[in-house]
Amino acid sequence: MTDASSGDGPDRPVVVDLHSSCTTQEVESGEYYHATVNGVVDYGVFVDLSEHVSGLVHESTFDGEQDLAVDDDVVVKLTEVRENGDLSFELAALDDYETVEREHSYDRIDAETVGDHVGETVHVEGEVVQIKQTGGPTIFRVRDETSAVPCTAFEAAGVRAHPVVEVGDLVHVKGDVEEREGTYQIEVTEIDVLDGETAADVAGRLDAALAERAEPIDVDPLVDWPALEGMLPELRSVARTLRRAVLEGRPIRMRHHADGDGMAASVPVQYALTQFIEDAHQDADAARHLLKRLPSKAPYYEMEDATRDLNFALGDRARHGQKLPLLLMLDNGSTEEDTPAYKALNNYDIPIVVVDHHHPDPDAVDPLVEEHVNPYLHGEDYRITTGMLCVELARMIYPGLTEELEHVPAVAGLSDRSKADEMTDYLELAREAGYDDEFLQNISEALDYEAYMLRYDPGTQLINDILNVNGDEERHRELVPFLANRAAEDVAEQLDAATPHVEHERVANGANLYRIDVENHAHRFTYPAPGKTTGEIHDRKVEETGEPVITIGYGPDFAVLRSDGVRLDIPTMVEELNEELPGAGVSGGGHLVVGSIRFVPGMREEVLDALIEKMAEAELDEELHTAPKR
Repeated sequence: MTDASSGDGPDRPVVVDLHSSCTTQEVESGEYYHATVNGVVDYGVFVDLSEHVSGLVHESTFDGEQDLAVDDDVVVKLTEVRENGDLSFELAALDDYETVEREHSYDRIDAETVGDHVGETVHVEGEVVQIKQTGGPTIFRVRDETSAVPCTAFEAAGVRAHPVVEVGDLVHVKGDVEEREGTYQIEVTEIDVLDGETAADVAGRLDAALAERAEPIDVDPLVDWPALEGMLPELRSVARTLRRAVLEGRPIRMRHHADGDGMAASVPVQYALTQFIEDAHQDADAARHLLKRLPSKAPYYEMEDATRDLNFALGDRARHGQKLPLLLMLDNGSTEEDTPAYKALNNYDIPIVVVDHHHPDPDAVDPLVEEHVNPYLHGEDYRITTGMLCVELARMIYPGLTEELEHVPAVAGLSDRSKADEMTDYLELAREAGYDDEFLQNISEALDYEAYMLRYDPGTQLINDILNVNGDEERHRELVPFLANRAAEDVAEQLDAATPHVEHERVANGANLYRIDVENHAHRFTYPAPGKTTGEIHDRKVEETGEPVITIGYGPDFAVLRSDGVRLDIPTMVEELNEELPGAGVSGGGHLVVGSIRFVPGMREEVLDALIEKMAEAELDEELHTAPKR
């Protein structure tokens, strides 16, 4: 047995407490260690110093009077490291000593550099952001300060490896780097959940790096527009939130209105996020799993869409070990009609971010969302379209996105009929990029046409080609005129059928009121839809009269409203109709002067009569201002 004073002089001896992950690389002959007995045999006792370090205390090194049992804690001295790697110890009787903890020493690499270490054994520390069980290995996606890397661990086929490891754990991974189908991964030999100071140190590193990498790109807006300038800090905050979600491995589910402005808003953001995801994750399939763009036909977030989104999110979490997503609402999401769906998502950990330009109800919406960007909240209006806002947002998300997006704000403005003075600047910017006004208008019509044809499908590559964002330039130049002409032919056919049935009257305030029963006097289930049909009739009447015009296209349980030169407030009218006509079930909204409402079929005549009466009392504008599309 080793005596306390042996070789230590007057100083207190040091006893090393090895971390569980330590290997024989961290031990040295002559040192004292804390150990635990793991077996008692005739010729001595076996002891463990860590999960990977063990050895024998031979009975010849102690007097045999010690009554040792499995799980007893002892202090030992390492006396010899044999050529075959076996370790020999002897018991140490130390009455007074100092304990020093020793961590496993290794050269940690950054996850973004795994491709430089193919065939090598590496160590990575980070947070588990996804656990996916396949028919073969368990795949742990681990994020460090630089990137996220897939780490594959094998058990029996289809059996969960390392079941104690959960999403959100901070871990140390040791394994061999392999390349598989153009993607680099670590085949795990060890994975340990970190705790205590080690975990705190890793968490601190990750948080600091995450905050730095989530910072948006500093860009100047494409045009000089003071009204837009005041919204840039909020857009920067949204960009920061989206970049952080990508870095944390949180999926993003993007909902947008299925029209020209909605697609001009969502496609640039989708492109920017896809590029950022590919940079941040060492996985060619990461963008497919982490980002979904989904059109919404209604001018608000319907419970049907929310239920579908929630169902997919919960299913993805169960099947693929993903976090629940962030919901990004674009060109939609600012009204009271959105709140039932928001409340459904608020039962889960699903943050909601809104960028919109429709007349908002902040008292109803803001308590349910994390961020809400809307020009009306800055004293502006619909003339700043969501597409204009989102082009700037996309440029903040990913560096270098300018040339491929310079024409998009003009498309968004034409799609939603923005009459902002700055449209001149956007059109000039587009001309410099090679797009004349007629071609831009054709893009707008082609987007509207395909939005109808795609229904609920995002049609990613097709829409990219039409808008020419990450699309095929040659195909873009051929496809846009074809679709625009096809749309114009369908519109002309629809108006030929519907126009003879348009009813006209002059209401009390002097405006021209036009009514059309689009259910019975227009082709159904074909382009253009009732909203587009009403809008096209409205535009013709504005051009014909040069006077204030109100147009209503109605069916059994809905009405589409368009107005030029009349100061309407459709959201307020909806509230008043609900109070005045109990049982009518009026809902809907949109912009102040353009929108759509729904009601129960049996109350159609009462709702339309009351609606027209309110419109007849509205003030006229001194100048005729074309309303936005909806």
